Amino acid sequence: MTTAYQNNPTQIAMIGGGSWATAIVKMLCENNVHIHWWMRSQTDIEHIIHYKHNPSYLSGVEINLEKVSPNHDLKKSIRNATIIILAVPAAFIADVLKKLSIDDLKNKIIVSAIKGMIPIDNALITNYIVKKFDISPHQLLVIAGPCHAEEVALEKQSYLTIGGQDIEKAQLFANLLKCRFIKASVVADIDGVEYCAVMKNIIALACGIAHGLGYGDNFHAVLVSNSMQEIKRFLDVVEPHLRDLNGSAYLGDLLVTTYSQFSRNRTFGSMIGRGYSVKSAQLEMKMIAEGYYAVKIIYEINKKYKVNMPITKAVYHILYEKTLPSEEFQILKDVLK
Repeated sequence: MTTAYQNNPTQIAMIGGGSWATAIVKMLCENNVHIHWWMRSQTDIEHIIHYKHNPSYLSGVEINLEKVSPNHDLKKSIRNATIIILAVPAAFIADVLKKLSIDDLKNKIIVSAIKGMIPIDNALITNYIVKKFDISPHQLLVIAGPCHAEEVALEKQSYLTIGGQDIEKAQLFANLLKCRFIKASVVADIDGVEYCAVMKNIIALACGIAHGLGYGDNFHAVLVSNSMQEIKRFLDVVEPHLRDLNGSAYLGDLLVTTYSQFSRNRTFGSMIGRGYSVKSAQLEMKMIAEGYYAVKIIYEINKKYKVNMPITKAVYHILYEKTLPSEEFQILKDVLK
């Protein structure tokens, strides 16, 4: 017998067509949902409708078209949704959202799956949305790892953390993600989780640069342990909160991003360490490394707070002031403990 619950799936809008968006769609389809999937590429939409997989990202994931409606109409995608998930690179999200009005987002739960910040405003995604659309912070949630899209595609056991001021809403969304290969927990520290998701990409760049320069596992371990201290110093000043940075959403996400073969930020950093220019590395990757934008934002924010952040400073100098990675790491290695 079909239950009333099965007859009334949760209506969700997915905004974005990349690998992380595709992975989240896969997770959600394990539960009772209907996803209105907006993506920029009409070609990809048509491909999904005909062949049931995203041709550009995670092409091995089969899309359940009984639960997913791909389309190119943003307002149509969100119209009947109670939950909107944002999974567009941070550099482009403001351009996407300018098509929407305050009324379009009224009374909806907004979930940021973006691990970056708004470049022009130097703002967290959630803070930008609250200000631009005049909505309550209690409507906002963020998704944190440790979780790579590629392992979700392979149905490897993975863990997510949902951050939100409204724990009831966070738990509701966490329950929609849980399935046989996904576990999800909640925390109230939304800003801390979001900042950590941004900053771990900067550290992954640093680890990649070190790898490209030929540094080994011993240095990598010291770099990561020092980076956790750097993140703590920054958060204690910018967003003071009673938090355990040893938790999965903080340390766990940092570890997987700095060590994994799937980390695009580590890959980007490794290319820089091996002598690629920023532009050539970006062209070869064909994917956004959020840490490239994030390091400039965090560096600019820290001009106000003056927190001791030698790793962030080193990555900024390499990427934006074009100092030689080898020279910058000669300085950095004498600072680390």
